Amino acid sequence: MEDIKKEMQEIVNKLNKYSYHYHVLDSPIVSDADYDKLYYHLVDLENKTGIILPDSPTQRVGDMVLSGFKKVKHISPLYSLDKAQSFSELDEWARKIKKEYPKTIFTVEYKFDGLQMALTYENGVLKQALTRGNGIIGEDITAQAKTIRSVPLSIPFKDKIVVNGEGIMLLSELEKYNQKTDEPLKNARNAVAGSIRNLDPKVTASRKLDFFAYGVPYIENKKFDSQQELYSFLKENKFLTNDFFVVTSSLEKIHSVISEIDKTREKLDILIDGMVIKVNEMKTREELGYTIRFPKWALAYKFAPLEVTSTIREIIWQVGRTGKITPLAVIDPVELAGATIRRATLNNYDDILRKKVGLNALVFVRRSNEVIPEILGLAQKTDDFKEIEKPTVCPECGTKLEQRGVHIFCPNYENCSGQLKERLVHYCSRNAMNIDGIRDKTVDLFYNELKIRTVADLYNLTQNDLLKLENFKDKKTNNLISAIEKSKSPQFSNFIFSLGIANVGIKTARDLAKNYVTFEDLQNAKTEDLSQIRDIGEVVANSIVDYFKNPYNQEILKKLFDAGIKIVYADRQKQQNGVFKDKTFVLTGTLSTLSRDDATKLIEDNGGKVSSSVSKNTDYVLLGSEPGSKYDKALNLGIKIIEEDEFLSLLNV
Repeated sequence: MEDIKKEMQEIVNKLNKYSYHYHVLDSPIVSDADYDKLYYHLVDLENKTGIILPDSPTQRVGDMVLSGFKKVKHISPLYSLDKAQSFSELDEWARKIKKEYPKTIFTVEYKFDGLQMALTYENGVLKQALTRGNGIIGEDITAQAKTIRSVPLSIPFKDKIVVNGEGIMLLSELEKYNQKTDEPLKNARNAVAGSIRNLDPKVTASRKLDFFAYGVPYIENKKFDSQQELYSFLKENKFLTNDFFVVTSSLEKIHSVISEIDKTREKLDILIDGMVIKVNEMKTREELGYTIRFPKWALAYKFAPLEVTSTIREIIWQVGRTGKITPLAVIDPVELAGATIRRATLNNYDDILRKKVGLNALVFVRRSNEVIPEILGLAQKTDDFKEIEKPTVCPECGTKLEQRGVHIFCPNYENCSGQLKERLVHYCSRNAMNIDGIRDKTVDLFYNELKIRTVADLYNLTQNDLLKLENFKDKKTNNLISAIEKSKSPQFSNFIFSLGIANVGIKTARDLAKNYVTFEDLQNAKTEDLSQIRDIGEVVANSIVDYFKNPYNQEILKKLFDAGIKIVYADRQKQQNGVFKDKTFVLTGTLSTLSRDDATKLIEDNGGKVSSSVSKNTDYVLLGSEPGSKYDKALNLGIKIIEEDEFLSLLNV
């Protein structure tokens, strides 16, 4: 039996190591199949022997439904944080400390918007997990915490310790979960709170939460000199910590860090509602002490909210370039992230039903990634609540609508005014043919006054045609004619994107341009061939094949080439053996001489690829002004950081 127990401990150690590399380091060292094989071997051994080791990963499943949460007193109080909502309030707090301790150094970290938890370890094994509660007494959520993959079940440190941090749900995981469920979660904050405080740990496990550690309120037989040292200790003991961690004595630096994160936080995969500024030195912290409610050595700088509530007053059904009908909600005006918001999106009619929203309903609205805000779900059903009716005819052309999967479409592809206008706008957009001066209002004029119906008609426009239009003078007309003429020499990827093929965005267009030598090759591609390209599945492949089979599209393409369109193809030799062959770039900040698209194209045309996130596999970070957290992560990982001048010199530009 001792031999079996020893084997089980070895398997547990291996599995926990694999899990740590996968969930904390984001660097898997075994395949999922190998992990599963070892995991189920452990399950068999546990079933045969009846032995379950305290740090066994099988305890993450959460089989037992709890009858209630036990109230438990914290070993050491968990304080809340004093708050500042302006730089003047922040400066007043910092200067008071600096006056008494002139050499004070501060740390700047994310203020997570999740659920605070405290984990107790004894002899290196997780013994208990509590919610913060009122800071003195919390609820026992040990069974739920064990289902969180980034919560280590065992750690190298063997003395008693309490680690506190934040339970969170990545926004990408929230999106995945909501796509698969009949009851979508309203937001990441509610999702994590509801998951951890659910009496069924299986529910917690299904939400794929994470735990970010940031503090040690209690520890035996060890002391830390600084927050930096504390963070290093947490990492050494297998805890997930956020990579964003700034150490500075400068208030100006703190201001700039906060301002940059405030501008870019919508692009993060985690929900934050501010930044936490702490005194770095533990000795100074001890001398500063606490008030009844919060430590004097830490402060939370709160951002303006990205999420508010408002009331839906009307639904406008919009027609896209492919005929898809999308609901747009008109809401009571509300201030959100520095802008007055009057409209918010819903994905489709099924989304309306799943989120249980209706006219006159109070709803949660969130702004994300600098696009039009989205309605997350119902906040409150009002007395005058009205169900939103499913549209039956196209709002633009009156054609009877069709249901295709979860989306509704107008089948009048060739003559629907809404679709035709949207295709014109898309064709002229920056990542497509980049015809400057043609936007929504211009397209309306072209459609109504000049009877422009297809993108090919643009190349028949004359100066006399344009001068007939309101607000078109000689200079504006000449500029537009010149831009249309210039568009006749598009890059291959831009031309593919300009066609507006369903499900083909700019990235897919670039992938297609890399994999096909000529446009004719792409036109003749079969579904099975297209599906072999990475990130192009059967749905996208079918969209491409269907587009080129359509006689209407074939006629427009013929007219475009007759009008003088000549595609500029990338140098295949440079793509395959260029100066950036097999190199991965990440871009951060605002570039001065290049746009991000231009830089991306230069990298890809010279054999490299561009990633959205920094990791140990990143070769270069291309740095612009006002860089974000990617810059700090690159510094921490020792990745080569280059500016535009050096980037262009590598290309001999």
